[in-house]
Amino acid sequence: MGGDGRRRHRPPRTPRRRGHRALRGTGVSTDPEPIDADTLRGWSLPAPGSSKKDRGDVLIIGGARKTPGAVALAGMSALRVGAGRLTLAVADAVAPALAVAFPEAGVTGLPETRAGAVASSAAWRLTDEIDADCIVIGPGLDDADETVELLRNFIPMIGPEARVLLDAYALGALTHDDSLGDSLTGRLALTPNATEAGLLLGREIDCLGSDLLEIADRFGAVVSCQSLIAGPDGALWSIEAGGPGLGTSGSGDVLAGALAGLAARGTDLAEAACWATYLHARAGDRLSERVGPLGFLARELTVELPGLLAELT
Repeated sequence: MGGDGRRRHRPPRTPRRRGHRALRGTGVSTDPEPIDADTLRGWSLPAPGSSKKDRGDVLIIGGARKTPGAVALAGMSALRVGAGRLTLAVADAVAPALAVAFPEAGVTGLPETRAGAVASSAAWRLTDEIDADCIVIGPGLDDADETVELLRNFIPMIGPEARVLLDAYALGALTHDDSLGDSLTGRLALTPNATEAGLLLGREIDCLGSDLLEIADRFGAVVSCQSLIAGPDGALWSIEAGGPGLGTSGSGDVLAGALAGLAARGTDLAEAACWATYLHARAGDRLSERVGPLGFLARELTVELPGLLAELT
């Protein structure tokens, strides 16, 4: 697994936990605790270790025939925040091209439907890739029914230590079967946009803060949406950064990848969400200053991440 094509054998690693005292927000209030650079400096990231093996594995599952770029953006973001090894699992038709375009990653082809969607049977192709510290499912998936069945097949295969992030169509699968994430309670992250958050609730968003807390409680998950992060324990945080330029194609994939990369390194999941949301927003701020408030590309966000991390650590 990963860019050198070799699997490594290691005992399950228990992620570093900081405990609720370090993470406590403002309870169930919708008045969130602001997160800034000083806050994050107090939440130090795990040491980088001596090799890529020390910084965790990320597996990203998605990339239908029409949308392999979503997986590529998420994967690049995961590496840019320091993840050690990366595997991308995408539709068979696009796997060879992605492997050539992205030499830093291992690429696995998945069975696809006639229309080019990743097929639900893809779960069984992933048996040899399952030993990952963080698994992202959703970027670039484009068939709702196949995604629901893919999750039903795949989630029972996931080991007890892996963190899991659901994005895009994988989030939509929860609206069809909200029990899909039951076995992932406490190690699940969700990255909906506002529309997807409403779908998870089955109604329109009323107050984003309280609605995200409801989602976090319902699914036992950490939830990042726009500038807010909610934890399943009732904590709520806000990021005072970012701008309209972040509303661009692929931006959400960059956020998901950054969160996954930090979680794979062993960062507490709620802290990883706060870090990733802040880095994503500040990357947008930097590009707004240099390129313009609109028109920068999601791929450019990933380039800003290492420098921002260096300043904070």
